[in-house]
Amino acid sequence: MRVMVFGTFDWLHPGHLSYLSQAGKFGEELIVIIARDQNVLQIKGRQPQQDEKKRRGAISLALKELGLSGRAVLGARKDRWQVVRKYQPGIIGLGYDQAVDLKTLRSVIATEGFFCKIKRLKPYYPEKYKSSYGRDNFIEK
Repeated sequence: MRVMVFGTFDWLHPGHLSYLSQAGKFGEELIVIIARDQNVLQIKGRQPQQDEKKRRGAISLALKELGLSGRAVLGARKDRWQVVRKYQPGIIGLGYDQAVDLKTLRSVIATEGFFCKIKRLKPYYPEKYKSSYGRDNFIEK
């Protein structure tokens, strides 16, 4: 089964690795969608510290190190749901605090006519490993 997750992944930390590991247990292939720089600016009101190509490379390396079969893919610049339509995952894993328009996501899945579960993944020491808490203190992987 194909599993999909989304994120900015600016400065990988153990919370991100836990997120990927949890999602990887749901299927044979993990597709990690990396937020585009311009979309991060639009959604979060700030640019990521690492550009999208560097973040994609870090995720690709992390997948190998975690022993997960999958790939890191840059998201679409305009239609954020384009990747869902393209890859048609069987499961979408969402971070415990990830803000997503679930109504729209469910509508996209229904319109495309494929079966897909949406699962919230568990936090990993969120008081310590949350990007917004320690952005300046994370070490590049």
